[in-house]
Amino acid sequence: MELFDKIKGPIFYKDDSEAERQLKVLIELKRTASEKTADAIEQEIIMVRAGIDGEKQVHFELENSHIPMYVLHDLYYEYDGLTAQIDYLIITRKHQFVIECKNLYGNIEINCSGDFIRTFSYGRYFKKEGIYSPVTQNRRHLEMIKQIRGAEKNALLRHAFEKNFYKNYRSVIVLANPKTVLNARSAKKEVRSQVIRADQLAEYIRKVDAEPDSVSRSDRDMENMAHFFASTHKQPKVDYTEKFRILVSKNALETSAGAQSMSNTGGKQDVIICPKCGAPMVRRKAAKGPNAGNEFYGCSNFPKCRAIINIK
Repeated sequence: MELFDKIKGPIFYKDDSEAERQLKVLIELKRTASEKTADAIEQEIIMVRAGIDGEKQVHFELENSHIPMYVLHDLYYEYDGLTAQIDYLIITRKHQFVIECKNLYGNIEINCSGDFIRTFSYGRYFKKEGIYSPVTQNRRHLEMIKQIRGAEKNALLRHAFEKNFYKNYRSVIVLANPKTVLNARSAKKEVRSQVIRADQLAEYIRKVDAEPDSVSRSDRDMENMAHFFASTHKQPKVDYTEKFRILVSKNALETSAGAQSMSNTGGKQDVIICPKCGAPMVRRKAAKGPNAGNEFYGCSNFPKCRAIINIK
């Protein structure tokens, strides 16, 4: 450690969220959707908001931890045809923590096979259901980091890096809902040790960093690593309206900026929303070029936004 290390608490090196953009697009889409589609969009909005609330809980715990560290939020990576979205990557003086945040309704049991079983109630009834293991999910995230980070090193350094990878990079599953009861008594120690509640996060980080064989790094090393992971992050190209999109029928009025498209019977008709900025799309026809005469949907915010959707 350098003599003049100055970091005394968390630094949020990347703190924006793709989920916030998704929420904005969905809210705009619901505003112009038909009743049936609006109900489906509302369910999606509820899930997105739950995820955002969970990540805010993790943010609060980190912000008030007083631990010197760099925090990167909502990272998206592509490598060798695979993708990974990481909720939080934390870089302390001694370790890197890859956090998968789950803001689940209901109680969670982890059995001896490593299965995650959620129990929740509705009225007088209880329901049990299995959920995809966040431990398995986070393992994939770690493997991608291992490949991305390892590719930057020569053969000799890569061997040492891969040998010590799971000692230096730790998987953490954070249950952000304060009402969730976790029952992991039957789980294997390897699985049980990765799953904690949000209010245990700061203490968990301190405990891991206190391990006797941990090697400390300087402020500069921490910042360089944070810069690497932030610069490797890619903006995901996701169309959040795709699963809800219903093309406007031929007898519907063309959509103008901010206007709702109404059917001939006066009912509300689904409007195509720009996947980039959330504004309504307008049906247009290419006037020139190789696609001259072809119809497409262009953003009503053109030329400020140049997003298009081709009509197949």
